Amino acid sequence: MAYFDAASAVPLHPVARQALLASLDEGWADPARLYREGRKARMLLDASREAAAEAVGCRADEVVFTSSGTRAVHTGVAGALAGRRRVGRHLIVSSVEHSSVLHSAEVFEADGGVVTRVAVDRAGAVDPAGYAAALRADTALACLQSANHEVGTVQPVAEVAEVCRAAGVPLLVDAAQSLGWGPVEGDWSLLAASAHKWGGPSGVGLLVVRKGVRFAAQGPVDERESGRAPGFENIPAIVAAVASLRAVRAEAAQEAVRLRGLTERIRARVPELVPDVEVVGDAVRRLPGIVTFSCLYVDGEALLHELDRAGFSVSSGSSCTSSTLTPSHVLKAMGVLSEGNVRVSLPPGTAEADVERFLEVLPEAVAGVREKLGAPAPATAVQAEELIVDSLGKRCPIPVIELAKVFGRVPVGGTVRVLSDDEAARLDIPAWCGMRGQEYVGEEPAEKGTAYVVRRVS
Repeated sequence: MAYFDAASAVPLHPVARQALLASLDEGWADPARLYREGRKARMLLDASREAAAEAVGCRADEVVFTSSGTRAVHTGVAGALAGRRRVGRHLIVSSVEHSSVLHSAEVFEADGGVVTRVAVDRAGAVDPAGYAAALRADTALACLQSANHEVGTVQPVAEVAEVCRAAGVPLLVDAAQSLGWGPVEGDWSLLAASAHKWGGPSGVGLLVVRKGVRFAAQGPVDERESGRAPGFENIPAIVAAVASLRAVRAEAAQEAVRLRGLTERIRARVPELVPDVEVVGDAVRRLPGIVTFSCLYVDGEALLHELDRAGFSVSSGSSCTSSTLTPSHVLKAMGVLSEGNVRVSLPPGTAEADVERFLEVLPEAVAGVREKLGAPAPATAVQAEELIVDSLGKRCPIPVIELAKVFGRVPVGGTVRVLSDDEAARLDIPAWCGMRGQEYVGEEPAEKGTAYVVRRVS
């Protein structure tokens, strides 16, 4: 098997394994105690905090270890909002943030707060001017990821941090995807990350709160981790997490060049090997190991199963995966095709031969799924000025497939109305028009579902 889902979790780094095993015998005691065993545990915890601070680029007393990256985000957002409650109850996030940030925003909104979601361009990047425009006198906090988890696009954190600093608003950065590659630039105020993203053990998160940032921990607190992460610290896991962070950083520069070459090969070759494919995300400002593409007329879940049987573990932001029946919020915000989506995220050490084998397997896997779904054949003769396609009750990519099958039956200037009650159609039909050079007229209310109107221009 070739594991190509490093954006979800990276296999445990050998250094992490060694550190974990070595610290099990020394780091089991309570680091808050003054006896010998407690002092040994405290020394390990303090050394890990110092090393983490060096990797992040902050003070050791600004670092808190949490039970996960998600917990770090939730704690950071809630604490910063509570600490600045007197300023106001306005939060700014980008529309492509990780779900942990968006879930925190939803909780804040349900409690009476106001949330502004900054749009992104088709590559998935925010414009710093969008954050500048969203800032208000009552803005308590802004959040921005360092790099996107689904398409790899790197965000202009330093520029947004400068905009926020000038307005006196703290910026929380979700650095989960990028911290293993290097520190986050810019004058940010809070930072969250997760060890399993860089080859550390799961169950260890980092929360950094800069000195001077108003912060009020929410929920029950104790004396652990400055009162910001209650409960007994998992010292062996923390030691392993920080040891692996230092190890991957030492390898990062060289490995980034190698992985970027492999993903550039995938970006270039996939559209040549597979027809009707859209490669998404920024081609230049992106993480080294992530490349994402979407295939027309393909069920995402079926394609993932085909690739799994062929020996490749990949993930998908498609609306057709088993975990959701709505399109990925990232792909939706970008306005790109969501059906048949594949995210390839290469872990450090990925062999070139595995990438070549993936490129050999992919065309047949896509063709097989399309055949099973009855993807459109060449266009037939013109029959009508306007056609109605009833795709009610059918999930992606069927509405698009049925549109494509009949589209050749209308003349230039003719229209096709696709009736659909699948949320993905709102994204995928305009994307199909863009790929095919046809006019997307818009959507209209229908007795059931929505009518999506497409006009043939060529």
